[in-house]
Amino acid sequence: MSAVSLQLSPDRCLFDAPLRLRASGLSPGQDVTLQTALTDEGGEIFSSLARYRAESSGELDLTRSPALEGGSFTGIEPEGPLWAMEPRKPFRRLIKKNVQTPFQLRFSLHQAHGEPGTLLASAAQERSFMGEGVTRVPVREGRVRGSLFLPPGTGPFPGVIEIQGTGGGLLEYKSSLLASKGFATLALAYYNYEDLPKQMKDLRLEYFEEAVTYMLQHPQVKGPGIGLLGHSKGGDLVLSMSSFLKGITATAVVNGSVANVGTALHYKDITLHPIGRNAKMMKYPKPGVAEIREALHNPLEEAQRKSLIPVGRADCKFLFVVGEDDRNWKSDFHAETACKLLEEQGKEKPELVYYAKAGHYIEPPYFPMCPASMHRLVGMPVMWGGEPNFHARAQVDSWQKIQDFFHKHLNHQRILVNKL
Repeated sequence: MSAVSLQLSPDRCLFDAPLRLRASGLSPGQDVTLQTALTDEGGEIFSSLARYRAESSGELDLTRSPALEGGSFTGIEPEGPLWAMEPRKPFRRLIKKNVQTPFQLRFSLHQAHGEPGTLLASAAQERSFMGEGVTRVPVREGRVRGSLFLPPGTGPFPGVIEIQGTGGGLLEYKSSLLASKGFATLALAYYNYEDLPKQMKDLRLEYFEEAVTYMLQHPQVKGPGIGLLGHSKGGDLVLSMSSFLKGITATAVVNGSVANVGTALHYKDITLHPIGRNAKMMKYPKPGVAEIREALHNPLEEAQRKSLIPVGRADCKFLFVVGEDDRNWKSDFHAETACKLLEEQGKEKPELVYYAKAGHYIEPPYFPMCPASMHRLVGMPVMWGGEPNFHARAQVDSWQKIQDFFHKHLNHQRILVNKL
């Protein structure tokens, strides 16, 4: 055992950093099994297993050594041990609730294939969500509730508001990681958090307008406008914000809807009604698990027009990220409809990025794909779609595209101001 070693580089990093793992001291052509595991904050274990054969040098390097058949993934996949992890219990999604503590990854290398044999070597890695020097500021300003993450340095920094889906509460893992990339990012809660309403019911856009004002007036946030990032229900919220509110320069939507979903949204004397759905269009590919992709009505139909977000009113740059295997709703249709509404008003054509075989939950890099989990509005587990290796590539690529999009449009505005 002492002759074999497992090396991780580095032993501490951000969660979205590439994995560099190698083993040495093996016999040429030796068959080994690599197990990877972490325990989430609820005590659920996520794990993966990969089978390898050592090189003639006795080394194993995941950047050039292919995983063999019989494990969680195959081929040369350096980050496969991460994105291929699965929960022991069904319908569990890996999320990080407390971003001030890291996930502890455990790697163990065992003799032979099949059932893991004798332990040859082990190693551990901390994957965190707040980079060195990033600060977290709880926000309780007026009605606004959330957390502001500030990058290290004096600033001011390009500002982004990040809004997640229908789960409620406050999730900060995307915002904290974005702050590590140079963005002052507000993770914004909008229900079921502190003194906010417990249910997602009759939302008012004035609340989100107050959050925009908070960011624009913050001394560490670079103006004159900010960015918005929304996923799922957060996607239609940021589209509504972009359509009605001032001070927004760039909006990124990940698998969002061009219709208002779930509950009425009010702004002054305007109401966007929730789009209807047809429960008869739900499918049940597995007992107790629904597929709801076809359940939402078409917002372009006359009866559903009151749910359609008037995106053509928006005066900002847009990026739409679409998983083509999204089983939650037709994200491709919604993104394309939003693009048409903008073009009809003579607005610049948005950036639209498609990912084949990617599902609904397109997360930051190396999060395991969640194929199915509980849907708060449906009241039962639903399918989210995606094939793990394709989905993993989409997460890496889209995460970089989102950063590039915000850097381009939010940093560019400073150049324009300096020229005036």
